Amino acid sequence: MEGVFFVAFALYVLGMIGLSWWVSRRQTSGEDFLLGGRSLPLLLTLGTTVATMVGTGSSMGAVGFAYHNGWAGMLYGIGGAIGILLLAWIFAPMRRYQFMTMSEEIAFYVGAHPLIKNLLAIVIYIASIGWLGAHIIGGGMYLSWLTGLDINTAKMIIAISFAIYVIIGGYTAVVWTDSIQALILFVGFILMAYFSVDYVGGWQAMLDAQPTANTSWFAIDKVGLLHAISLSLAILVGILATPSFRQRIYSGKSVSSIRRSFIYSGVLYLGFSIVPAIIGMSAYAINQDLDNASFAFPHLALNVMPLALGVLIIIAGISATLSSASSDAIAAVSVAMRDLYRLVTGKMPKPDRVIWLSRFSLFFTISIALGFALLSDDIISYITKMIAILMSGMCVAGLLGRFWPRYNWQGALLTLLCSTACALAVSLIPQWENYWGNPVIPALIAGTISGIIGSLVTPASELDEQHALDVLAKERKQME
Repeated sequence: MEGVFFVAFALYVLGMIGLSWWVSRRQTSGEDFLLGGRSLPLLLTLGTTVATMVGTGSSMGAVGFAYHNGWAGMLYGIGGAIGILLLAWIFAPMRRYQFMTMSEEIAFYVGAHPLIKNLLAIVIYIASIGWLGAHIIGGGMYLSWLTGLDINTAKMIIAISFAIYVIIGGYTAVVWTDSIQALILFVGFILMAYFSVDYVGGWQAMLDAQPTANTSWFAIDKVGLLHAISLSLAILVGILATPSFRQRIYSGKSVSSIRRSFIYSGVLYLGFSIVPAIIGMSAYAINQDLDNASFAFPHLALNVMPLALGVLIIIAGISATLSSASSDAIAAVSVAMRDLYRLVTGKMPKPDRVIWLSRFSLFFTISIALGFALLSDDIISYITKMIAILMSGMCVAGLLGRFWPRYNWQGALLTLLCSTACALAVSLIPQWENYWGNPVIPALIAGTISGIIGSLVTPASELDEQHALDVLAKERKQME
């Protein structure tokens, strides 16, 4: 049986690699490689957005959370759906400004100040390594369960698999493979939900097996109202502050196509939010003694589903990790080429070297993430926790910059520092973390207040909007 699983996975990966080569044959510039030529149609933007949203967090996180907390597993989907709808309304118009990276966008809001752009570039690059490490671990766990391989061998195979097709095809390969993976994800997860409920004896039998508090409205009786809001808000902030979602804006064909694809994605994800909860609750009804709730998804796939369906479902789980990993990898390299290269060398990369440098940077970035993933799961857990702490400040900086013209680089710097310090304080003091559930709400409040005060007590930005755009466009032009 393990041989069947491995052959299915190998054929799947070879298919993704072949597709990436086919769709990227006509790439001629760095913009083609990093942003798909800024001409992605609605359907591809929709496919890649949905696939990135249904990542490791939905397949392992939401299912595992629902295993212990019932309908609270839907909170992942609620927060994500609201986040992508807000992204459509607030930030889709940023497509008009031709940005390449989120660090460039936020720097624009504060007069194109280089300190903010460089600081955010470093933060985003480090964060992307952490995300990549988490996805490699998640994919490695799936592949290990699927084939019986040693966990470290499985991690290396996962990293090599998505590295090959991303290095070959760049962003165009990412969006095409994501779109295929999105279809596999939805089919696999929905089938798993249906068959798992059928296996436990039907809908009512699944509900009867749950603790009473788990079946209340969003399991508020179990997790508490404040913790439920905090979890959904954390997912929402992640959508608004994650660079890979901004890349969908910068690479889209037009503002209207981006908005429509995000709205469709939000509606789909809202409907999808019930699926991981059903899977997690069914897993609880079948086996209430799993050592690790993250094992709920593969436990059902390998022990409950028919062989063919189990293969499809595990491939769907691997698709979730591969799609998110490839998106984070290309977002990291965009920052490396657009911002970090200039920070280190004092100049932009030459146009005829951008694709080669991007491929080398992808190899380098994925190798670092794999190294952390192989070294220790605890290190990755630490890194990803730090990422969550950093996201609140980036979210606040983006929102204040988008809506408040008086916001300046001093305010942005205080936003980033104070939100991070507040999040760290909450996460390090058990009583505070137990009260809030996670640091996102106090971090958002601290970042907003400090950003407003810092901007009001310091001079306004020296450059107006047009001059800030001109500065950034002049830098970007050197890559074209």
